[in-house]
Amino acid sequence: MQEFHFPNWVNKFTLVVLGSVAVVGGYLATCLFAATHPTTVNLGHAPKQPVPFSHRIHAGKLKLDCRYCHNTVHESAHAAVPPTATCGNCHGGNRVVNGQQLGVIKPESEALLPIRESLQSADFGENPGDPVEWIRVHDLPDFVYFNHSVHVNRGVSCVICHDRIDQMEVVTQSRTLSMKWCLDCHRDPGGIDPSSGMSRIRDPELVTQLDFVPEDGDWAAYGQDWTEKLGLNPNDSCSTCHR
Repeated sequence: MQEFHFPNWVNKFTLVVLGSVAVVGGYLATCLFAATHPTTVNLGHAPKQPVPFSHRIHAGKLKLDCRYCHNTVHESAHAAVPPTATCGNCHGGNRVVNGQQLGVIKPESEALLPIRESLQSADFGENPGDPVEWIRVHDLPDFVYFNHSVHVNRGVSCVICHDRIDQMEVVTQSRTLSMKWCLDCHRDPGGIDPSSGMSRIRDPELVTQLDFVPEDGDWAAYGQDWTEKLGLNPNDSCSTCHR
């Protein structure tokens, strides 16, 4: 009986198949790692920042509107991390810029030293200086598209995704930000958010008023009412977030 031999190309084909399996497997493992990394989905993630900024004091006690620092949140996909110049409006250390004297609140504070050093490195012209390296707390994977302005302008309050950040001394991630969590909102935007007990939708003018409560306290009716007023019918197809 004549002995059978596989053609030589089979060896190369086998290597290609094994290599493809390894590449695809590595890609899927990387996606899984990114999607489950502590900085993206772990509840309680609260990294130490280079400057101990207190939302409890600024947004809570002083009632600063979220948009004072995150000034592009209503018109951009990203909520801007405030430049040092914003901090300098209050903590500028008695500097004069463009004829205006910056604030002198806590000018000797050691905790604010990175702010003062960053301000000193800038000329408030073409040179922005050395920015403060803030650490992102809520960080979705790169394969997920999220637009802040779309949500904020349609009545999704900061409190729904970020919790009562005006009560936090240290910003902590308290929502899973998982695909199911997002889909629950898209499929029932006027419903009650189980974490906060509030409706997911409110008057767009009140999105940064984190302690808002309807006059009658009926969040269910309030949410459905504003869902109808805004004509909301969010898309829940895969291409909405995975583009």
